[in-house]
Amino acid sequence: MEYTINNLSKLAGVSTRTLRYYDEIGLLKPKRISSYGYRIYGEEEVNLLQQILFYKELDLPLEKIKSVIHSEEFDCVEALHEHKKNLLERQKQIEKLLNNIDRTLLSLKGEEEMSNKEKFEGFKKDIIKKNEEKYGKEIREKYGDKRVNKSNKKFAGLSEEEYNESERIRIEINEKLLEAMKINDPSNELAMEVVRLHKKWLEYFGTYPPQAHLNLGQIYVDDPRFTKYYDENVKQGAAKFLSMSIGAFYNAIFNENTWQWVIQDK
Repeated sequence: MEYTINNLSKLAGVSTRTLRYYDEIGLLKPKRISSYGYRIYGEEEVNLLQQILFYKELDLPLEKIKSVIHSEEFDCVEALHEHKKNLLERQKQIEKLLNNIDRTLLSLKGEEEMSNKEKFEGFKKDIIKKNEEKYGKEIREKYGDKRVNKSNKKFAGLSEEEYNESERIRIEINEKLLEAMKINDPSNELAMEVVRLHKKWLEYFGTYPPQAHLNLGQIYVDDPRFTKYYDENVKQGAAKFLSMSIGAFYNAIFNENTWQWVIQDK
């Protein structure tokens, strides 16, 4: 069966504008163009669109989805099994959060006792889940499963006070990073204070020795998702500035004979 762009739009619940954009970027090409210039889609394109929408639900960027579904190794059946697994995991987390809300409502009504720790647990697990979905693959490739699992466990064990303190430090990092960038020198004293705060903030998630801290700074530059976070929440170029400041921090501590590091100016 074949569909015009309007029919496929109604079938899939996506706008025709979105389908045209998918065509423009090479994510989903129509099967053919009719003699009147209309995009026509077949069963193969419908199946690919389904895969695209599944991956979007898992918060994968379009470029990543494109590389996956157009890879020679891509297997539709295997991908569906993986989608089901991920969605079931998400379902479990949603059920935990819903249960958390129900118990909190009962607690507020005086019908059930619920500690602050219990109220807080669901949110920490949700944060870990989202981080795994968004960054898990790259971070695990960089640092290994053991370190990432240990980091997740440490974060899951934070008290409400510790979590609030980590959030306060995160906000302070962004505020002082913005001020440090005005000096236009990644080795200025305020920038060094930002790096020290960044080290302190990382301690809530795990152990980051100097080389691991440097590697993380480089990830901020190399990975567009991290770059986007700092550029949107601080200022354009903030990720690069922070990365270079981390490099300057360790360069000031270790001389060239005992410490080797490279920060690429990208």
